[in-house]
Amino acid sequence: MTDNGVFKRLSQTLNPNRRAIRNRLLSNPYYRLRSRDEIEIALELGLTIDVNRASVDDWLRLPGISIHQARSLVDLAGMGVQFLCPEDLAAALSIPIGRLHTFVPLLDFCYYDSDSLALPQRLNPNTATAEQLGQIPILPPPLARHLVKNRSQYGAYRNLADLQKRLALNPHLTEQLMNYLRW
Repeated sequence: MTDNGVFKRLSQTLNPNRRAIRNRLLSNPYYRLRSRDEIEIALELGLTIDVNRASVDDWLRLPGISIHQARSLVDLAGMGVQFLCPEDLAAALSIPIGRLHTFVPLLDFCYYDSDSLALPQRLNPNTATAEQLGQIPILPPPLARHLVKNRSQYGAYRNLADLQKRLALNPHLTEQLMNYLRW
């Protein structure tokens, strides 16, 4: 590295504005990035977003992503859609690829095999059949049928707590079901 490069790097490290950005990023896990400098510092800190496992909060950290877009991406990923490149994201959001270029370096495009045992397939208890729910290793088939019957009689489950209450599930089973169900 030349003397100029060392000087530039040292001045960036000591720059009070960069230090302030760094402190904001370290102290607030939901800080929304707004500029190229903030993105650059986030990268230096090791911040990345796994696009196929990102939450709404993760997506909202990126500049220009709305709550509706974030929810849409999370819903698509939850239904098994995998994003393999920036063009996939642009297509899913119906936006030009150029709008993504500023934050593409923060994105990790990891592929997950849907048949992998490391990542259980997550089912929506409001749309899954008794047979699909019965495939969950910790959910006995009679309970899966009861879940569907209860849903048919009383309507969709609002969330995991609602499901637990309506089916009178014990906390241990509910704790395990968190990894297999999604809303």
